[in-house]
Amino acid sequence: MPSLEEIMQMAQNAQAELQKAQDNLDTIEVEGQSGGGLVKVRCSAKGRIIAISIDDSLLQPSEKTMLEDLVAAAFNDARAKADQAAAAEMQKMSSTLPLPPGFQMPF
Repeated sequence: MPSLEEIMQMAQNAQAELQKAQDNLDTIEVEGQSGGGLVKVRCSAKGRIIAISIDDSLLQPSEKTMLEDLVAAAFNDARAKADQAAAAEMQKMSSTLPLPPGFQMPF
């Protein structure tokens, strides 16, 4: 049975590893798409938008409403992929930490 001091040290180590993993999320990039790739949004797993790409065929006044819908859909796709990448990264990190049985990481 670990001592209280050992448990506190494990918690501090876990917190440091969690911070490192969260910082790493900004280096993982995902791309969301809509309209069969006509609109693309690249973002980090932390949710920071890196780039937006819009096909020239959509840059017409008559396509304004469709373009707005496609941009929103691409953002939502990118956000979903960022959430998946973040969850996978945090799961990977938590599986390597020596935590006491029953300890839950605050994700």
